[in-house]
Amino acid sequence: MQAQGVQGVIGIECGGTRTVAIAAALEGRRPLARVESGPANLRLVSDRDLEAHFADLRSRLPEPAAIGVGMAGVRTEDDRRRLRACVARVWPSVPIRIDHDLVSALEAASLDTADPVDARIILLSGTGSCCFGRNRRGATAKAGGWGHQLGDQGSGYALGYAGLREAIARLERTGRLGILGRRLLRATHLSDPEAWVGWMQAASKREVAALAPEVFAAAARGDCDARSIIERCLGELLELALVCARRLDPSARGRVEFVLAGSVFLRQPRWLPWIRARLQAERAQAVVRPLGRESAWGAVVLAEQALVLGEMPDLSMETVAAAPVPDPVPRPVATGISPTEQRNPRSTRLDRMPVPEAIRLMLSEDAGIPAAIARHGASLARLVRLSTAALRSGGRLFYVGAGTSGRLGVLDASECPPTFRTPPEWIQGVMAGGEKALHTSVEGAEDDPEAGRRALRLRGISSADMVVGIAASGRTPFVWGALAAAREAGAHTALLCFNPHLRFDRGSKPEVVLAIDVGPEVLTGSTRLKAGTATKLVLNILSTLTMVRLGKVRENLMVDLNPSNVKLRDRACRIVRELTDAGDADIRAALEASGWRVPAALEALAGAPRRHRG
Repeated sequence: MQAQGVQGVIGIECGGTRTVAIAAALEGRRPLARVESGPANLRLVSDRDLEAHFADLRSRLPEPAAIGVGMAGVRTEDDRRRLRACVARVWPSVPIRIDHDLVSALEAASLDTADPVDARIILLSGTGSCCFGRNRRGATAKAGGWGHQLGDQGSGYALGYAGLREAIARLERTGRLGILGRRLLRATHLSDPEAWVGWMQAASKREVAALAPEVFAAAARGDCDARSIIERCLGELLELALVCARRLDPSARGRVEFVLAGSVFLRQPRWLPWIRARLQAERAQAVVRPLGRESAWGAVVLAEQALVLGEMPDLSMETVAAAPVPDPVPRPVATGISPTEQRNPRSTRLDRMPVPEAIRLMLSEDAGIPAAIARHGASLARLVRLSTAALRSGGRLFYVGAGTSGRLGVLDASECPPTFRTPPEWIQGVMAGGEKALHTSVEGAEDDPEAGRRALRLRGISSADMVVGIAASGRTPFVWGALAAAREAGAHTALLCFNPHLRFDRGSKPEVVLAIDVGPEVLTGSTRLKAGTATKLVLNILSTLTMVRLGKVRENLMVDLNPSNVKLRDRACRIVRELTDAGDADIRAALEASGWRVPAALEALAGAPRRHRG
């Protein structure tokens, strides 16, 4: 293997919230690379999407000597064969070991300690939940893991769902929401509990599970109902763990180790004493501890086992014999570190600078942004022309991004209907992670290229449309998934980024690339600063000049605004006054008669001579 230049193995842990892949050296398990991607549950993903998921990981990792995968949803031998085939099509001729994510978590737990135990049991509580253990004779036991509709006791979903039910019950009993209800209302970004009905009908399993931290936070604030929910839900999962313990050590005299894994357990350490007391009430010799490392390290162990055992995929099988799957969402290669990720020599003393000096520094850094954008004036002009042509021919303009980039795209799109009276569908912002990501971080959302592809397909992307991907690094998988969908549909494409060090594969380069070099950020890597400011300036120019070319501006006046409030109606009156010599009463009468449409009011007042200005 070393003769072939292969230096390590890859372990991949796929769960309902995210995927983590670790490349580790063959000697000493030294980490070589770690990448994250979106969720992957075998029961919830097609073979095509699964191969695309692995192909994206392959593009970001070194070539391995062996692969180990622990994946949620793997229950049967048929599941293992299916998963092994998908992996083999992406990494052909590489030893592969496949199992469910509980096995990889158990292997990771075994790396944390050399203390001998009679049985070790993983209690996994994340989006879903399950218990799985193995004793010193190699026998295994599993309990739970039946999914959120039939089981998943003590999971994030179970806690979030129970929290909503309790909040509604309290509202009906007392007429008040209480601490828990108020936190859940804020977390779901709703203003009225009545809206929970529709929210719950549309919410995904992950969105409901994301409410679990609010239940814990309410309990910490003294909400007794929230504490009761936690004790009941976690108690159900602990009972499943004890079921595993009885199967693995019927004598009840052995030393059993219970290892807590998953975000629910690992993010709530204050509940560890309560959990330990509940388990030791039946198993006095029980050892209870949190998992000390990422479960993906257990998948690394699976890869090492595959390497030792030489577990090569059966390439004679029809399901595996297909040609290796190319990356369905090709992304540019970074030929150098993006300037936004480099350290700015002017701000190395930022933590010690007097505030006035730091302010001057930030303003002086921002002062160079317009000149950096101006160097791409010809490309920006072409983008304006393409966007205008798309909207004029009945197409739409899409902004696609993640994090700050996505939020700025959504902001610019949302400003167009009131400013230019555009239909909401004309200019749309597409955000990785959906609406929730506008307010809070959605883990792994930007790393899922297939989510970007689906987002555009669900919006019926066509050859008439224009898609602008916004990514500070230029390589965000969600953005490139959307650009791939646009390219497949024949739509016009553009990329706005702040990394000039990109090399594009043949056929993957967008029609317009604005790779603007704004230099290192004052706060290293914080692309909400100069890159964010530059993004806002570019989008301001793009949408404004597109609307100018569509005739929604006369001179420098927004003649097609939507006067939806008092301030905007006053502005409409001023615009008409500027462009005619009509009196105030006639202006208001014309606007009211036209439904407050400025162009129609101007046409009605066309006989009034233009007032002389200047």
